[in-house]
Amino acid sequence: MQQLESGETMTIQRRVGLLYDERMCKHHTPDDDYHPENPYRIKAIWNKLLANNIPQRCVVLNAKEAEDKYLLAVHSKNHVNLIRNISSNQFDSRRNRIALKFNSIYFNDGSSEAAYIAAGSVVEVAERVAKGELHSSAAIVRPPGHHAEHDEAMGFCLFNNVAVAASYLLDERPELGIKKILIVDWDVHHGNGTQKMFWKDPRVLFFSVHRHEFGNFYPANDDGFYTMIGEGPGAGYNINVPWENGRCGDADYLAVWDHILIPVAKEFDPDMILVSAGFDAAIGDPLGGCRVTPYGYSVMLKKLMDFAHGKIVLALEGGYNLDSIANSFLACMEVLLESKPIAGSSEAYPFESTWRVIQAVRKKLSAYWPSLADEIPLKLTSQKAPPAHLLISSSDSEDEDEKSPNIVSDNMVKVVQEIVEPLSKLKVEDIHGKDQVARESVPWRSELSKMEIWYATYGSNMWKRRFLCYIQGGQVDGMRKPCPGSMDKNPPKEILWKTFSRRLFFGRESTRTWGPGGVAFLNPETSVDEKTYICMYRITLEQFNDVLFQENIALQENVSSCEMGSPAFHLADLESVEKHGSMSLEVFKGWYHNVVYLGKEQDIPILTMTCSLSDVERFKSGKVPLCAPCKEYANTLIQGLIEGGQFSEEEAITYIEEASSKPI
Repeated sequence: MQQLESGETMTIQRRVGLLYDERMCKHHTPDDDYHPENPYRIKAIWNKLLANNIPQRCVVLNAKEAEDKYLLAVHSKNHVNLIRNISSNQFDSRRNRIALKFNSIYFNDGSSEAAYIAAGSVVEVAERVAKGELHSSAAIVRPPGHHAEHDEAMGFCLFNNVAVAASYLLDERPELGIKKILIVDWDVHHGNGTQKMFWKDPRVLFFSVHRHEFGNFYPANDDGFYTMIGEGPGAGYNINVPWENGRCGDADYLAVWDHILIPVAKEFDPDMILVSAGFDAAIGDPLGGCRVTPYGYSVMLKKLMDFAHGKIVLALEGGYNLDSIANSFLACMEVLLESKPIAGSSEAYPFESTWRVIQAVRKKLSAYWPSLADEIPLKLTSQKAPPAHLLISSSDSEDEDEKSPNIVSDNMVKVVQEIVEPLSKLKVEDIHGKDQVARESVPWRSELSKMEIWYATYGSNMWKRRFLCYIQGGQVDGMRKPCPGSMDKNPPKEILWKTFSRRLFFGRESTRTWGPGGVAFLNPETSVDEKTYICMYRITLEQFNDVLFQENIALQENVSSCEMGSPAFHLADLESVEKHGSMSLEVFKGWYHNVVYLGKEQDIPILTMTCSLSDVERFKSGKVPLCAPCKEYANTLIQGLIEGGQFSEEEAITYIEEASSKPI
């Protein structure tokens, strides 16, 4: 606002930059298989903005490829050379082998160009803001960047886009007056790469709020713990807020803003803010498991607008639900344009674990930031939501996210709905169209899609989000590679928990998927003295077949055919297993080849997969060892039991320990 001589005020239109380039869509999986980090992500955002006339109100910028000399400021020469050349013809025969050497990375003949454009585009928008040509800007870029380290691509990231831009402003353009930069990383995963690049640099205050779960959430190490505060002159300039559990929402994030980030930002007084704007903490994200709404993101961004004269750059990071990322990005653009008031409210409270983490962070960093030294009033910390696992019902479904008391009031939902539109209105190709045509052209799929079964899980698939990867595609912690999903990606019609009089035990010394340690098996025989907790998913027989193939491939078991030209489990097999109690599937030669019939629920057959009776005898005799599960595998089971509402954490641990230690 500007004051006129007459005393009236005049609104000054904010100049907001916006950058999108479809060439970044050339980066996709080599065989065009499903992957959560795919071209539709940025297409969905761009089309949502177009539908709401956002580009017409912005300064639309042209993308630029990054120059090697600026990439080399944060990456090694070997790394830059690899990404520059990986898409060239000389790498055609070994590109996939090279990708496998990295953690969660793929390459194709468009990867180099996309990576250079993504990094260069963030540099471009940041420079325009630093010069004062723009008040703020946003870059819709991919591949994302915050996991990429000095000498390594990882976590879908090739170049560290935000780090390249920050280094460029500080070291290459000192005349622009950007001496202190605040990097806010609200992606659901820890920005490990960015953290390491500015570990000793007091010119950069790096702030990351992320799901951590004591090192069990990707990138699955201790780098994101609150004790990691920087080193030497950079001590205190690295702030991690590590969530202990999923399902954190608006109330949790805004509590962190109010009691950690905003006080520190006032003391730091940045000249510019770069936001690693991942939207995988949003409601419905298949990898994140948190519950931030578009309203929540808009408020977080609005609070940052009070600093650095509003010089803010948004650079897209993660976010794998097309609806969520498009709606969230739109809400943030409205904030940058300041054309709509921030309306809505959140009546929910943070989790108890959120207050615990906030207090731990404040205590650790109070020696560096005096504003964090005071105790938070008890009247605030006593206001807390129920534990995360109590918010899940036995029939938990994706749309339950809209109903949880931890998210938003009815008023807030209404406000968000006024801003955003259904994903169906996006001008994006129908992702599932090809799958539908393929299904209809295969007779067995059409036939088996009409039959429902309960798929009973007692191992890692008890964790709903892990199981949904086999239906809808994607990847969560504990999975080395993403799943393509079933051709029918409709979620289970119902989820139930039941107990069965069967023995749960853990056997084998190690597996390729989980490493050293046993994995879960269910004794095919009934035992009245035993009790096993089982999560049952109501799916079609067609989906059951797709799940079986994906599971066995993920376990790297011996699968005789991956073409799915015919089902592994037919309608005739269903009749047979109901009659005889179990049957072996010859197509699977590994440990989980035995289909066991557990009865019926709502007159629908209940099926599970386990080893055979002869395998049980091998475990009893010691020919194959019984073995407790490794920590990572056990935590996956424990998480499923907790989020399914069956146990507290302590009870779940006891349940797994007892099953691990008791002889068959």
